[in-house]
Amino acid sequence: MYPIRIGKEFINQKYNVYGLCVSGTQVAKGMREAGIETFEVSSKKKLLILQILQLNKWLKQRNVTVIHCHKSGDILVSALLSILTKRTTLFTEHMGVTRPKKDLYHKWVYSHVNSVFSISNETLQRNLKALPVAASKISRLWLGTDIPNSPIDDIETIRLIKEELGLDPTATIIGNVGRLCLGKGQLELLNAFAKLTPTYPQSHLLLVGGIDANEGADGEFVTMLKHRVSELHLKERVHFVGFRRDTDRMLAIMDIVCIPSHNEAFGLTVIEAMAAKKAIIAANTGALPEVLGNSALFCNPLSSNDITTAIRQYIENPELSKSNASKAFQRAQSEFSMQTHIKRLEHYINQIQVK
Repeated sequence: MYPIRIGKEFINQKYNVYGLCVSGTQVAKGMREAGIETFEVSSKKKLLILQILQLNKWLKQRNVTVIHCHKSGDILVSALLSILTKRTTLFTEHMGVTRPKKDLYHKWVYSHVNSVFSISNETLQRNLKALPVAASKISRLWLGTDIPNSPIDDIETIRLIKEELGLDPTATIIGNVGRLCLGKGQLELLNAFAKLTPTYPQSHLLLVGGIDANEGADGEFVTMLKHRVSELHLKERVHFVGFRRDTDRMLAIMDIVCIPSHNEAFGLTVIEAMAAKKAIIAANTGALPEVLGNSALFCNPLSSNDITTAIRQYIENPELSKSNASKAFQRAQSEFSMQTHIKRLEHYINQIQVK
């Protein structure tokens, strides 16, 4: 959904924004709701074989001069379009390439890309090694999100949200937001939480994320995770609330947000927690230390003992918790707001077009 978010921001700044998407998808629906005029196709294969000329004509009629790709597979579409009409092509690499792409096919496709944006220093280093693109064309561009001027912190509102979820208003909530799968570290977090429960009887663990495959979850992992909860006799203290659109409300009731992802390429969830002004514990791997700076506690994501120690530090030192939450919020506002991201993206686009 990220292209929709930046599309809305550019529209707000009086740019003309258009989208290419597959009909009947959430992306297509989201683009229409955002006021983005779309060229919709039934499949990518049909687009490449039958509709590429039609798409090029559609773009020319709207005087589109910049194409921004967000999936590596879409670069082929842009490359074919560039043969027909020369345009500036941008590619935001959201994952960080893990295998070299320097064969003849990828060399040709990427030769039509003017600039690659890596979403973190972590992914930048991967892309410099793996992509057939000159280093001068690869830049780090942090993503952005909506940062509220003041997060939800009203005591009564937080009490009502807890009651809505069947939680004791006085409970200490340790939370995690993200896709439920092995790489996001929820199993290690659960094992860490189990070690805390005898000492802190008012502590609860809140897991926010889809629990079904159609919500993006790893079904086998969710089953295993719930089985582990039963083994630990923690059914009354571990809460699966499923996929939520009101992430800000879920974060609001968390006293500590713990994100022990094994190897995060960036971590928008972390920024959302920063924007919610929360005390954060994060993995000391991947891009999370880069994103959080000195505003969090870090742990080995594969060590439940390490995670337990970090959680205990916050529980036993409220001043540290408050200080880190404040630093995280300030960092989110200055570095990761959508407005900051758009300004940086606009700067790069203008630079490329001048060249």
